[in-house]
Amino acid sequence: MAASTPLEPAAPAVPDRAGALETLRIWCLHLLCLVVPLTTLAYLLTAPHRWWAALPWLLVIAGSVVVDLHSRAEHRQPAKRLTRWPFDTVLYLLVAVQIANVGLAVWNVSLYGFWRVDTLVMWLLVNVSSGYSGIVVAHELIHRRERHLSRLGRVLLGTVLYDHFSVEHVRGHHARVGTPEDPATARFGESYHAFFRRTVPAQFRSAWRLEAQRLGDADMPLLDRRQLRNRVLHGVIAEWAVAFTIAATLGWGAFAFYVLQAFGAIRLLEAVNYFEHWGIVRHGKKPTPIDSWDTDSWFTLYTLVGLSRHADHHAYATRPYQQLRYWEESPKLPTGYFGMVLMVFAQNQRFQKLMTRELQRRKLGPFAETAEAA
Repeated sequence: MAASTPLEPAAPAVPDRAGALETLRIWCLHLLCLVVPLTTLAYLLTAPHRWWAALPWLLVIAGSVVVDLHSRAEHRQPAKRLTRWPFDTVLYLLVAVQIANVGLAVWNVSLYGFWRVDTLVMWLLVNVSSGYSGIVVAHELIHRRERHLSRLGRVLLGTVLYDHFSVEHVRGHHARVGTPEDPATARFGESYHAFFRRTVPAQFRSAWRLEAQRLGDADMPLLDRRQLRNRVLHGVIAEWAVAFTIAATLGWGAFAFYVLQAFGAIRLLEAVNYFEHWGIVRHGKKPTPIDSWDTDSWFTLYTLVGLSRHADHHAYATRPYQQLRYWEESPKLPTGYFGMVLMVFAQNQRFQKLMTRELQRRKLGPFAETAEAA
């Protein structure tokens, strides 16, 4: 018996061109992605806070989860031709806010101390913001063909000590998604904690090997002179040089905060990686829109710069976020991304039960139909 190879679904019908008003409408909706980063920036600019004044700022996170859980579905398709520069401007603004947030946070810790409720609230806000305007935007930028944009993506990944993701994700994950060779694809029945322990070191090893292979030898020894051109090595040196510069100039409390916000952002990233491909088994040579999980959530779509339309992203990786399409054929997550992260962390068994039910309904993953080999 051999697994049948599903045919790629027919591309959804999309309008040819968006007028000025339609472009403005879509652009205004995507401005929702600024809410959490700008709230974090406002918190940092008004520091320090008494504990009773600090806690209400967390309502922006709780509110995002609640709104996402009750979000309506968004099935509208973008036009083939959509003016690009307004949407790129949003990305540049998010880059600036991310760098400002991380810089102000470590500065505030150096001024007011580490062991404070104010600092804990600051960490929670910066942690989520680093996932928003850090990793999510970096994910968008590292796929762009323009060199300056992909480099900006690497700068953002450096703020969360995860620069090697730029190599592994683009050249590794996108080529191997849904296969046993992909460390970023969660296996059917795998818990988040088991996935996190496996994927983080495996993705780094994969990125290092991809770079060594690019330089001429996948098994190249560490002390080989060619490693001087290894981009993963460059990233590790640069991002930890920044971290230890923070320690030398602002103190070990600021250093600890910087590392912890990076760790929190990485946990969020890998939670998203976990549910975006959990249990999927790819049968074709090329990824299709049924090889990734999607969500219908209107709120997720516009607050996470199109990340939720992950099926179209994997099928057409260079398509900009504002033009990602909705595919009816892709498996659908139970909620938007905010609710999914909470479910992954707090209700993993329920998560696996709901995801298994959808895979069974779609006949995907371990439930894919098989056919006799010719």
